[in-house]
Amino acid sequence: MTATFDGLIAAMREESEPQRLLMVFTVAELPDDASAEERARFEAGQGGALVPYVCVDKTIDELPSFAALLEETAAFDTQWAIVFVAALAGRDGRAPASADADAPLESMITAIRNGRLDKLIAFDRTGEAVDVG
Repeated sequence: MTATFDGLIAAMREESEPQRLLMVFTVAELPDDASAEERARFEAGQGGALVPYVCVDKTIDELPSFAALLEETAAFDTQWAIVFVAALAGRDGRAPASADADAPLESMITAIRNGRLDKLIAFDRTGEAVDVG
C-alpha cells in the first residue's frame, strides 16, 4: 500500500503509460439509527458513515502533490473526511480523457456506498493512507 498521497503520485509517474487520478471525496455522517454510544463517538470526531460528496478526475500534471489537492479542495463548502483514490491508465502514450473517467468514478461511488473498498486507496486530510476497511 502507498503510505502517502505524494508517494502515490511518484509511483504513478513511474508507470509506462500516463495516468489519470480518480478521486471521490467523502464526508462522515451519522446514520439515523445510530446508538447512543455511536452518537457519542461521532460527537468526539470518530466513527460515522463515509458518504460520497464530490468526485474529481485529474492528470498527475494537473494535480502534482497533496499540497495542490488541499489548495483545490479549499473551495469546497464542506470539510471532506477521506478521499478514495484510484488510477486510470492511458494508452499509446496518451493519458485518458476526463470523459473516460466517468464510468470508473461512478463505479467508485457505488463501491464506497456498498462498503467494497478493497480496490481503492484511502487518504486522510494529512495525505496519509488510512485503512478504512
